[in-house]
Amino acid sequence: MSTAQPTNGSVYHRPVMLAECLRALDIKPEGRYVDVTFGGGGHSKPILEKLTTGHLYSFDQDADAEHEAAALAGPNFTFIRANFRDLQQELAAHGALPVDGILADLGVSSHQFDTAERGFSTRFDGPLDMRMDPEADRTAAEVVAEYSEAELHRIFGMYGEVTNARTLANTLVTARRGQAVRTIGELKKAIAPCTPRGKENKYLAQVFQALRIEVNDELAALQEMLLQTAQVLRPGGRLVVMSYHSLEDRLVKNFMAKGKFFGEVEKDFYGHQHTPFTVLTRRPVEASAEEVAENSRARSAKLRIAERSQEKAKS
Repeated sequence: MSTAQPTNGSVYHRPVMLAECLRALDIKPEGRYVDVTFGGGGHSKPILEKLTTGHLYSFDQDADAEHEAAALAGPNFTFIRANFRDLQQELAAHGALPVDGILADLGVSSHQFDTAERGFSTRFDGPLDMRMDPEADRTAAEVVAEYSEAELHRIFGMYGEVTNARTLANTLVTARRGQAVRTIGELKKAIAPCTPRGKENKYLAQVFQALRIEVNDELAALQEMLLQTAQVLRPGGRLVVMSYHSLEDRLVKNFMAKGKFFGEVEKDFYGHQHTPFTVLTRRPVEASAEEVAENSRARSAKLRIAERSQEKAKS
């Protein structure tokens, strides 16, 4: 079994579009900023370097990330071991409201992908885990073993956008009757009959994405976090979000434009739109060809930026 060991912060996670993210935050040396996805500190460290009397609060639910954060310990930095869905509650508890900018680099860190025991990558054999928080209850193996065929069909179709989701669910349920599916290798073998030849990597990536989103309740957590940003950011504060698949990007795009995830923008009696943010990126910022060549994770990244509306903000 291939493994990858945790390393120091410089290679633990290579930040995508670092310069673009820093520019988007419009960092003020005395400002108060939040990195809701610390990972290995790839974005947090350079944000911290731009602060003088300001403060950075970084969230992550992963114990490995907490270990990496120890290297940044100082009077201008606070690490918060929590899911970013607890954004407002945690910042209030730290007396850190309002803030000048929020950065979210969604998805899985390079370290998590490269550590076989975490079960995020199709490249290794290892346990079907996929928990962002290693202390959480539900693993991918439990989803595969316990979910009904209808439930599996739902998550593969909805979260993985797998075209043959119904066939995939049936194939997996049939396979698990004969043998337990607890590892990545066993999962690949179980679903091999419905894996398109020549498109194995893309297909497995979709399957893994679906399981990971379900295990970590990622889309619900993202929506909860985004809804809190309007109360957390000061007027003129920046919301900077980088996503890696269409499901996340669609939620981010809609929220920034409408202040909601579905339906039309709310309007008052006079037809004026009620939106908490002003969108600064009509089209998402994408990584340069040079960066994609150096870091394949950057290929699917989409960066969106919005500013907390002055006239709509609540004191």
